[in-house]
Amino acid sequence: MAMNSTGRPTAPTGDGARAEDLKTFSGSRGLMQQEPLLHEVGAPEKCGVDLPCVPKHTSRLGGLEREEVIGLPGLSEPEALRHYVRLSQRNYAIDLGLYPLGSCTMKHNPRLNEKLARLPGFADVHPLQPQSTVQGALGLMAELSHWLMAITGMDAVALSPKAGAHGEWCGMMCVRAAIEERGELDTRRRVLVPQSAHGTNPATAAACGFEIDELPADATGRVDMDALRSKIGPDVAAIMLTNPNTCGLFERDIREISDLVHDAGGYFYCDGANLNAIMGKTRVRDLGVDAMHINLHKTFSTPHGGGGPGAGPVVLSDRLSTYAPVPYLVRDGEGWALVEEVAQAKAKPFGRMSAFHGQMGMFVRALAYMMSHGADGLRQVSEDAVLNANYLLARLSDEMSPAYDGLCMHEALFDDAFLKDTGVTTLDFAKAMIDEGYHPMTMYFPLVVHGAMLIEPTETESRESLNRFADSLISLAKLAKSGDTSRFTNAPTLAPLRRLDETRAARTPVLRWREG
Repeated sequence: MAMNSTGRPTAPTGDGARAEDLKTFSGSRGLMQQEPLLHEVGAPEKCGVDLPCVPKHTSRLGGLEREEVIGLPGLSEPEALRHYVRLSQRNYAIDLGLYPLGSCTMKHNPRLNEKLARLPGFADVHPLQPQSTVQGALGLMAELSHWLMAITGMDAVALSPKAGAHGEWCGMMCVRAAIEERGELDTRRRVLVPQSAHGTNPATAAACGFEIDELPADATGRVDMDALRSKIGPDVAAIMLTNPNTCGLFERDIREISDLVHDAGGYFYCDGANLNAIMGKTRVRDLGVDAMHINLHKTFSTPHGGGGPGAGPVVLSDRLSTYAPVPYLVRDGEGWALVEEVAQAKAKPFGRMSAFHGQMGMFVRALAYMMSHGADGLRQVSEDAVLNANYLLARLSDEMSPAYDGLCMHEALFDDAFLKDTGVTTLDFAKAMIDEGYHPMTMYFPLVVHGAMLIEPTETESRESLNRFADSLISLAKLAKSGDTSRFTNAPTLAPLRRLDETRAARTPVLRWREG
């Protein structure tokens, strides 16, 4: 043992307890603090601030006043702050490591975008302000619209949809309006949806009143063209196709698909969630697309979900642009104006789909991303995203089993064939990834691949980051094949919580706190 000049030990003996075996009285493990539920930390009778008594007043709730206390626990400011900091330490994030979720494009959110989104003229704008007072914001929306139309080659854009599925609904409502104007709504009701499309596509078509007709995939993971030709007819309203598709593959027959649908009098809706793979490389207009939503929170780096919200603008060809919903931007002399009512519109909007104009913060972030990259940079984004995915595909192919032969686009898809006879499932493998410090990839999707594992590294990961991730998965694959089954069936063992009974949690969730 090393000693300093006073005889005090300066290094451990090396014969202490293993970290995984060490039990602590507090339940904390070093800097990872044990975090009870808020109801266990606080209590309804506690209050962290001094508030004046509510003065006597006349209620305007019409007899709907609360009769009992709400029962929320009171916390001091340090307790509340520590609670959320500790939760953040238990949460995986793109700022922590590679986020391999396929079909989600979880890329880095540049801090420049965040800074610009917090500028008072954008962050503090109110949707009910007079339009004359928000000309800067409207100008930014117009500039964003220009970039989106330039990237896709389309003729119009609707900015108000709030996310991908909302954008799908917008595009398909434009299709419905066009068919209705032609007097064919009663007879043209079938929408073709490939098995490789995103799962929201058939739900959206059904919500718009159409009937769903599924298109099978061929052996290469793309649309079965013989099946498509057999299903084309005068009752086809549209096809909803994701390209590149959810197998991470480009639909090489895309122009023939478009021509077949158009020749039958239908429309081509393209799910644009995977635009990150082709922007700057091809224009969707040249593929024959009539409508496509664009996930700003995927392609253009704006945050997802709770860090968002998202935004799903829809670009439209001249076949559908006249049916774009209100509100939409028009030039008004030297400035900009929003057409907010159907009665004011010179076109034929199908209606309004949201209360206001869109997600201002997302617009700012997306335009900042576009302008900081420029046209050549956006093209490189696609090239690098596809390169990174194919690099992982090549690195992992010796130990894991690719679902299809050949190169992929922006995401690499594997099946569970490499786990055959190991006693390890896709779920087990994904849970073991948590112990390695990684969020699992997308599992069991797309449904056309058994035990699917869909990995999308995006363009923002370095080669070093990709190698570390690939080496971790290769190590796990070798362990599974070596018979170390317990490593997987017990995983995760190093996470704050062990594996849950997910089926029971989904079917019998406990949503209310009850003391004891």
